[in-house]
Amino acid sequence: MNKLFVTPILILSTLLVTSCAQQRGYTPAIDTRVSNPAATANLDRDLQECQALAEQAGGNTAKEAAIGTVAGGAMGAVTGAIVGAVSGGNVATSAMIGGTAGGIGGAAKQGFDSNTQYKRAFNDCMTGRGHRVIN
Repeated sequence: MNKLFVTPILILSTLLVTSCAQQRGYTPAIDTRVSNPAATANLDRDLQECQALAEQAGGNTAKEAAIGTVAGGAMGAVTGAIVGAVSGGNVATSAMIGGTAGGIGGAAKQGFDSNTQYKRAFNDCMTGRGHRVIN
């Protein structure tokens, strides 16, 4: 596989994964009928403040996915090279394929982990302020 072909695939795949794992737009569902009445009066303010705190806690999804791409790509390239050498195949081609697969997997894992942290922090913040979070 040509290096000029693999690199654009890796970059495009990383962009696709990070766009799927964006934190923006998530708002926890709040049951206002059973939430603390004093907290319900501050719902809008709490949503804004908890969102800001969650963004700090969750990190930057795109940055985390990029870190995962590099780490996964390196691990995949090493693994691919080893498999290529042991199987008697083309080591360079095996390393490129392994690097591409590892980069995509690493980006997905890091991006989704960051998103999970964001949602957990958002929900915990809202719960801590007296709101009943459903999701």
